[in-house]
Amino acid sequence: MADHELRTVVSGMSFTECPRWHEGRLWFVDFYTHVVCSVAEDGSDLRTEVEVPQQPSGLGWLPDGRLLYVSMRDRLVMRREPDGTSVVHADVSDHVTGHANDMVVDAEGRAWLGNFGFDLMGGADIETTGLLRIDPDGTVTAVADDLWFPNGSVVTPDGGTLIVDETLGNRISAFDIHPDGSLGERRDWATFGELSTSRALAEAIPQGKYAPDGCTLDADGCLWVADALGGRVCRVREGGEILETVSPGTGAFACMLGGSDGRTLFICCAPDFDEHARSAAREATIRAVTVDVPHAGLP
Repeated sequence: MADHELRTVVSGMSFTECPRWHEGRLWFVDFYTHVVCSVAEDGSDLRTEVEVPQQPSGLGWLPDGRLLYVSMRDRLVMRREPDGTSVVHADVSDHVTGHANDMVVDAEGRAWLGNFGFDLMGGADIETTGLLRIDPDGTVTAVADDLWFPNGSVVTPDGGTLIVDETLGNRISAFDIHPDGSLGERRDWATFGELSTSRALAEAIPQGKYAPDGCTLDADGCLWVADALGGRVCRVREGGEILETVSPGTGAFACMLGGSDGRTLFICCAPDFDEHARSAAREATIRAVTVDVPHAGLP
């Protein structure tokens, strides 16, 4: 790794997530202050871009530059128009069984969206769930099912493969993207352990060997993946081999390669992901470290 020294880019947040490098700035959401923000690479010029009362999550941009963002609790994907107003891009409430969550928007303007699948913060039993494709006109189509908390996702540079983290499945899955927008059969991109033998959350979590959350792709085809239960971000080769590890000394929940040369790894950090604790505190940060291989693909 080029530079092992972690530096703090943003501090004083509730729970940062969904980092994206876009047009020379780092964009991210802060769950419990209900905002989408952007900041310069060095941490200066922090801006509130959009307020999202029902809790923001995944971010992406249509080919014409309009921002898409997830409003989690009311299960909407919103679109920011050129005049700054926000409108509903897609209502997914009939298609999801938990909070709408992270997404990636591909070069065609198709948004690939996951959801919790169950009441995570309420401690409900785990239920598998599906993946949605939202076309540029807002049409919603179910494209995959039986996923264990589909979360951070990337699209490869050729636009032909969607890679999806399954946070509670000990695995990262991949799908071929067909020209018509349908997906091929799920296949293992990386596995870290077996699927849980229990759907009870308190029993399943200890069986997690690696809980892949947010991720980012590099030019060698490897993923940097945040481990939501392990307090680390690892560079993972297809198949599951861990090549490098960054441990920020706290929880790590998402990451993004960006910066002027694409070699800055931004990491969303917080003590834990407990909704009540994070809502009451301002302990979340975004930290950064320099790595050797630059960003590739989307986001």
